[in-house]
Amino acid sequence: MQGFSEAGLARLAEGLADQVGRGVVAGLTALVACGDAVHVVAAGLSDIEAGVPMRRDSLFRIASMTKPITAAAALILVEAGLLQLDAPIEHWLPELADRRVLRRLDGPLDDTVPAKRSITLRDLLNFTFGLGVVMLPGNPPIQRAIVEAGLAPGPNAPAMSLDARAAAYGALPLVHQPGEGWMYNSGSELVAVAVERAAGRPFDRFLQDRIFAPLGMKDTGFGAVVADRLAGCYQVGAAGGFVRWPGSDAPTRPGGSTGLVSSVDDYLAFARMLLAGGETILSRRSVEAMTSDQLTPAQKAASLFIPGFFEGRGWGFGLGVTTDPAAAPPRGYGWDGGLGTSWRTDPATGLIGILLTQRPMTTPQMTETASEFWRLAYAAVA
Repeated sequence: MQGFSEAGLARLAEGLADQVGRGVVAGLTALVACGDAVHVVAAGLSDIEAGVPMRRDSLFRIASMTKPITAAAALILVEAGLLQLDAPIEHWLPELADRRVLRRLDGPLDDTVPAKRSITLRDLLNFTFGLGVVMLPGNPPIQRAIVEAGLAPGPNAPAMSLDARAAAYGALPLVHQPGEGWMYNSGSELVAVAVERAAGRPFDRFLQDRIFAPLGMKDTGFGAVVADRLAGCYQVGAAGGFVRWPGSDAPTRPGGSTGLVSSVDDYLAFARMLLAGGETILSRRSVEAMTSDQLTPAQKAASLFIPGFFEGRGWGFGLGVTTDPAAAPPRGYGWDGGLGTSWRTDPATGLIGILLTQRPMTTPQMTETASEFWRLAYAAVA
């Protein structure tokens, strides 16, 4: 098992402090771990208005880093026999029964054909069930319908219960036949509904009982946990300087794709569980499936996400996977959050990296701060 060089850790701290000093981000907390070696950097301000410094135990809205935790929850129920990966999910999600599929992406919503088969949990977990984020020029009808239904991701999305979200998805046609194309985000939202219904308890309570409590993730949950430690979320204003991101201070509702609040040490506990093969949470077989590429070349080719997204990459269950061992870092598996967070675990080196910032992403590409963090983190591995 590798560790870190003192010089590399010093450069990591200096580089992240420079990101704060140049005004790229208002503040951050970053963690790198190899085996028992753990190093944390906290820089900048958690609350600009109140002058609160960032701390190791500062809390952040981790946005889409919620997705891997949702996937793990579903796999717990698969192992318990309450959910099945390849059985029709309509038993738990009747809203997804008898799906209709658009004849063409830019067509009217009522120009559809029947789905060729039922949607499965596997389709939801690997994001191939047929619906997701659409970001296309011309604003086609399905794109407008997703926004009007309140299903477009983002900090200003309307608060909806899990049942209401499932009903909203059930009212829309699919873009792809089930299993034929990868589309981002929506699968995790529906996985949460299936988990809640199959477990017979609220989704947030299931996460607390089966993942957070066993792993000692005492500061992770939905809403504003320990509000005085919650880092504010800031964007750069039109006149320069940082301004609060609208809506980011409101408590979040339980959801499968976003909404969790966490800390670097809490998320490290989740990452270590996966790296160790599941420990007491999941079986090694489930972890291997979750963290390996689950997509075919045809499914990747049909993706409507950013061009080149799948070059050297794939998708497991609720997270991204590097498939090219020569790819630029970060490698391994993990995912980022739209409010400026990033996590990867690289089994080849044993490196776990977690970066939590408070500046929203403006494109699907990795932020400058995250790119610098990963460059310096890999350089620090001895």
